[in-house]
Amino acid sequence: MTIRIAVIQFPGSNCDLDTVHVLKDIIGVETDLVWHNSFKEGKYDGCILPGGFSFGDYLRAGIIAAHSPAMKEAMKMLKDGRPVLGICNGFQILTEAEFLPGALLRNDSLKFECFWVHIKVENNKTAFTNQMEKDSVLDVPIAHAEGRFYHENLKELYDNDQVIFKYTTRNGDQTEESNPNGSLDNIAGICNLEGNCVGLMPHPERASETILSPFQTAHGKYFFESMIDFIKSKK
Repeated sequence: MTIRIAVIQFPGSNCDLDTVHVLKDIIGVETDLVWHNSFKEGKYDGCILPGGFSFGDYLRAGIIAAHSPAMKEAMKMLKDGRPVLGICNGFQILTEAEFLPGALLRNDSLKFECFWVHIKVENNKTAFTNQMEKDSVLDVPIAHAEGRFYHENLKELYDNDQVIFKYTTRNGDQTEESNPNGSLDNIAGICNLEGNCVGLMPHPERASETILSPFQTAHGKYFFESMIDFIKSKK
């Protein structure tokens, strides 16, 4: 079974090659780096919007990329049931394009924050979490200035099981100190109603090899392995 993934490159993307490396060299799946204006969904089983600073984050993080032709193609994939992941700036793009609810605001520190955090798995039934155990805690790094998640109807998100990751301690305790950016209720990642579109601020592509982790873990791989398992289940 041949599976092919697209990593969408915008002007200002800077985590695109890291993501391609993980998919190709660690997960072992065919992966193309595709310029956003050239992306056509037809030959791909899934796509990833990587981290970075698309279009220099001018106007607002993710807002210009949200109007790229690539997003119309990505929407076709979602409607067809194929998986779409947005990492950091990719998450910002997904909210600006209204693929996902809510918004990413400036960190409460008003600073760029870059360090390792811990996130607890709240929903392990999505296209990108099905290889994880519910309530398990993953080690992943963050690197963002606008990662404070906000949504005006928190109850709706919980009722729809759309909250999939929360910032916690490594023991899984939700505390104010474990929240790196002031996100509403420590939310680190969410999904759409169908569970095939996921956005999160932490960087799993930077946590997919033990040599990169201060905790000697490679929890980031679970995201990409989950995507491949999801695609196989649909073929």
